Amino acid sequence: MRIIRYINGTDKQLAAVTKENRAVDLPYADFISLVAAARSNNRTVFDIVEQEASKTAGKPIDSLMLTTPIDAPEVWAAGVTYKKSKEARNYEATQGKLDRETFYDKVYDAERPEIFFKSTAARTVGPNDPVYLRSDSNWQIPEPELGLVIDREGEVLGYTIGNDMSCRDIEGENPLYLPQAKVWKNSCSIGPAVLLKEAVADPYELQIICRIYRNNQKVFEGSAHVNQLKRTLDELVHYLVRDNQIFDGTVLLTGTCIVPPNEFTLQDQDRIEIEIPGIGILNNPVKQSETAVQVN
Repeated sequence: MRIIRYINGTDKQLAAVTKENRAVDLPYADFISLVAAARSNNRTVFDIVEQEASKTAGKPIDSLMLTTPIDAPEVWAAGVTYKKSKEARNYEATQGKLDRETFYDKVYDAERPEIFFKSTAARTVGPNDPVYLRSDSNWQIPEPELGLVIDREGEVLGYTIGNDMSCRDIEGENPLYLPQAKVWKNSCSIGPAVLLKEAVADPYELQIICRIYRNNQKVFEGSAHVNQLKRTLDELVHYLVRDNQIFDGTVLLTGTCIVPPNEFTLQDQDRIEIEIPGIGILNNPVKQSETAVQVN
């Protein structure tokens, strides 16, 4: 069972998506309200949604204008969780001289994972919204990731798709520049749905696919499975909530294993598709920041 939101006049309507790919409206303001209702009635979100979805046939999801499925109070992200990511970070930090160990090797093998703050609800965009290119970077890529939707205690409620836009040149120049390499306007997108935890037999079997289009031509495609993770999902959540205050509906992006070739950078008017079968396709056009300046 998937949870979506769509634009209904001037409002955002919460809905459940049935196996027949039809949307059934839910009588809750948002996903967090749904979670609160389940908690107060000592029920699971899945039970409530299944009951509501049985009341009507719903409407075709293809006819709806989707938005973010959840107003995530915070989006956090984990880094260097896949071997491919470690290799890409090493390339950035050494300018291709991969014959020496870097701090990314240490992070990959360390007990403590890298976890950083990525976005807030006001900064996060959804399906078909543009993601922006940072004006002071010349080497930018999407990072397609599985997102965990968690409650205030760190319990996983469901799964979504995240695009953790990244500036490879800024991060490679100095690891202390990570916030600027990761956080700027429209640098994070999530959606198009939240796949409820109870609907997933094994999240490690989920496949992540990324496609990038330029002038309507596919210029990159890559795929990976979550089981290529170096760490467990529970481990990542454990470190996020340790001595930290987390809010219902927080999203934790779990890292990427899909990296375009080193010579590739996103351009204005590109389009990014990130697909996780069972969740859907997160589609975002790419736009250059209006305040862009050329960096030499």
